[in-house]
Amino acid sequence: MNFKLIGILTLNSIFGCFAQNDSLQNPYFKSYNDKITASIYYLDTSNSFQIASGTQDSETFVNLIPNRREQIGFNLNYKIIDISVGFAPKFLSQNKGDSHSKNFNFNTRFYYKKWMQSFTFINQKGFYISDDNITAQLPDMRTTKIGGSTAYVFNNKFSFKTLVSQNEWQTKSSGSFIPTFSFYYTNIDLNTPDATPGDIYVFTLAPSYFYNFVISDRVLIGTGIALGVGINDIDGDSSALYQADFNLKLAYNKDRFFAFASINTVSFAQDDTVNPRLNDNIATLKLSAGYRFDPPKKVKEIYDKVNQKIGL
Repeated sequence: MNFKLIGILTLNSIFGCFAQNDSLQNPYFKSYNDKITASIYYLDTSNSFQIASGTQDSETFVNLIPNRREQIGFNLNYKIIDISVGFAPKFLSQNKGDSHSKNFNFNTRFYYKKWMQSFTFINQKGFYISDDNITAQLPDMRTTKIGGSTAYVFNNKFSFKTLVSQNEWQTKSSGSFIPTFSFYYTNIDLNTPDATPGDIYVFTLAPSYFYNFVISDRVLIGTGIALGVGINDIDGDSSALYQADFNLKLAYNKDRFFAFASINTVSFAQDDTVNPRLNDNIATLKLSAGYRFDPPKKVKEIYDKVNQKIGL
């Protein structure tokens, strides 16, 4: 049985500390920043691609899907430190291909007052090609994506962290308009003698709206949608680009125990006038359960000393 170790190290950044203090006095959400949060999770995540060609009447699609998608892992969070270690075992149904297939993801978010900055790094090796008639392996195909987004949260009563982490919990229903600017660079390499690597640059501006609907003291549904436009550049050829994002989270929370299920998608589609078109999709399904507890005295002392020295 083959396992691929995937380490995902997320530092919520030194800037996150500035935003935490506001939540301590905000009656609309509660902060758990002083607790250690430990959780286990199941994750299905991938950056897949679709090649579309032809007209609307006779359009054909070819999908490029990574072999390794599913992970199981463990997460530990305290203050600005967020560390996850996951495995992509081959026995999970969506993990295809041989043991040389890889899927590495790195994600982090930075907070400063109402501003939020995200950063994403995805490196994948081993794909399979699929259309209506065939499925074939591309074991040496590799893709690398680097990018992120800058967003501004207008409403002080809305907790975006409730959607993306377990360090806060929305206690009263609230939503916010959140405009977002995104930039991504993607390198696609088929690693075949007759193909050269391709470079893709994406710039988009997407107005979005997010809302946390508090069903009870323990249960909430968080959701968000973004629709945007931008520019896509593939090896020097530019075209219009459309962006559609969707976020959904169902969560249960107590001061100690929590559990949630979340779905997130980020999709980029080239304008229909481009032929052929390369569409880009990042999709994530996550199931997680965890427990919060007070940090050991020694851990808290060390963190506080470091905090004082570097001025966090």
